[in-house]
Amino acid sequence: MAKGRKSRSPKGKTVTLKMAQNCTKMTLDGKRRLDLSFKELATVPKCIQKLCSVDELDLSRNLIREIPNFIENFANITVLDLHSNYLEGIPVTIGRLHNLQVLNLCNNRLTSLPSELGLLKKLHTLNLGLNQLESLPGSIGALKELRHIGLSDNLFTRVPACLSRMNKLEKVNLDRNPISESTPSCESVMTTKRLYLVTENCLCEDCLSRYQFFLTSLSSALVCAHKQSTGSEAQNVRKNRGLRRSLFTTSLS
Repeated sequence: MAKGRKSRSPKGKTVTLKMAQNCTKMTLDGKRRLDLSFKELATVPKCIQKLCSVDELDLSRNLIREIPNFIENFANITVLDLHSNYLEGIPVTIGRLHNLQVLNLCNNRLTSLPSELGLLKKLHTLNLGLNQLESLPGSIGALKELRHIGLSDNLFTRVPACLSRMNKLEKVNLDRNPISESTPSCESVMTTKRLYLVTENCLCEDCLSRYQFFLTSLSSALVCAHKQSTGSEAQNVRKNRGLRRSLFTTSLS
C-alpha cells in the first residue's frame, strides 16, 4: 500500500545549551538577558530550562506556535518578549511568573487569553496588539500596577470594561479596532475619577490635623491675595487720580 505524503510544518532550527549560553548577555542596567530572537525556532528549546535564573527572556521573531508549561520555571524573569511568532494560546502556567513586569505578546494569532494573567500583580506593560482578540478576561482588571496596555489591530467592538478598574493606567492603544462610536472611548475610561465625601469625625487624628492645617493655610493665602489685590487697586486709583489732575492742569495752562 502506498504511503501518503505527510504535510510538513516548519521544522525550525535547533539550539543547544551552549548556543543558548552564548546568547545570554548583560543589559545596561545589570540584568541577565537570554536573547533567542531571530533564531528560526519552531519550538522553545527544552535546554533553556537550565538557564531559568535569567532576568529577561526574549523569544521574539521566531516560528513558535506553543509556549511549553515549563515556562513557569523562569520565576525570576521581569521581561518576557514573545512578539512576532505564531502563538494561538498562552498556557495557564504563565500566571506563576509573579515577578513579571513587561509582557509582549504582540503580532501573534491569539483569540483568547487565560484568566491567570490576572495573577501577574507586578505587571506594568502588556502588549497584545496585532492579534485576533475580541475581549479580555475580567481578571485583567486585577492588574493594579498596569500602566500601559496595547490592544491595537484586534477585533474589539467595545472598550473592555475591566480597564476602568486599573487606577494607575496611563496609556491604552485601541487603534484600528472595529469599535462602535456609541461606546465609551478609552480616554473616558482612563479619566474616570472616584470621589468620596467624608465628615470630619470619619478622619483619624493625624488626617484631621492635616486637613485643618490645609484649611488654615488656604485661608491665609486667600486673605493675603485679597490684600495684595486691594492694594494694587488702590494704587491704580491714586495713579489715575494723579494723571487726571495732571491733564486738567495742563489743559488750563
